[in-house]
Amino acid sequence: MDVIKPCRNRQSVKKKGYKASRNIVRKLLKKHGYVKRKAVKSQSTGEFKERDRQFKKISRLKGKYERAGNPVISVDTKKKERLGNLYRDGQVYCLEAEVVYDHDYAHLSEGKVIPHGIYDLKHNDAMINIGVSADTGEFACDFIKLWWDEIGCQRYQNATSLLILVDAGGSNSYRHHIFKEELQSLVNSIGMEIRIAHYPPYASKWNPIEHRLFPHVTRAMSGVIFRSYGLVKNLIERTRTEAGLVVTVNIIDKVYEKSKKASADLYENGTIIFDKVLGKLNYKVMQVAS
Repeated sequence: MDVIKPCRNRQSVKKKGYKASRNIVRKLLKKHGYVKRKAVKSQSTGEFKERDRQFKKISRLKGKYERAGNPVISVDTKKKERLGNLYRDGQVYCLEAEVVYDHDYAHLSEGKVIPHGIYDLKHNDAMINIGVSADTGEFACDFIKLWWDEIGCQRYQNATSLLILVDAGGSNSYRHHIFKEELQSLVNSIGMEIRIAHYPPYASKWNPIEHRLFPHVTRAMSGVIFRSYGLVKNLIERTRTEAGLVVTVNIIDKVYEKSKKASADLYENGTIIFDKVLGKLNYKVMQVAS
């Protein structure tokens, strides 16, 4: 792609004996199709050979669950933030500029802000739980249970299974045995089957929560300095869209242990059933018989 800087182009014209103002150069650039653009983050950082096959499978699963009246939720952890008098991108209306530290060193932070989101595709609403500790498999499953106990079980009283759409990495990585063990505990607790469908590696942006919830949350929080968890909660609760998106928010102060290991007999004693096709990305967890 050709990139032209107006000032540099003007100097080139001057060297050839012509006079041209900055405005003339801008008009010429516009005439020939050159406009200022931002870089577009759309090029994949890798390839997954079964990408299209997995997308088609997710589409079929969503349709099947929706027709049966079973819930479909999209789950992910938004970008982690830091609490304290630290700089944040964006602008806000105020009488004078906010004064923050001139550096964003980690030791200046007063805490972690880990927004974990659960988006209900059918009802276009979401729950965001703000964690303060660590993003782990237990962290993710605790919040799914909280959503089910407070919203899901009332909304889907006749549900027989829950479909959860997640990325391939992070706390809900398809490679992590501990995530599957926490899912087994979750299923045993709520007494209902859960089916997991991971978006292919390098395709996390296609997870519905990434474009139906998180951009609107980012806009609601833009430019505001995170000086308290209560402030963060209030900002996220303001998230609205013309399509009627509503967000409920909780602050969770539980401390989660990092680097936990799954039980050696997880797959012997559990009831995790992997699909015959693309099983590493698709599986269901059933309740262990008592």
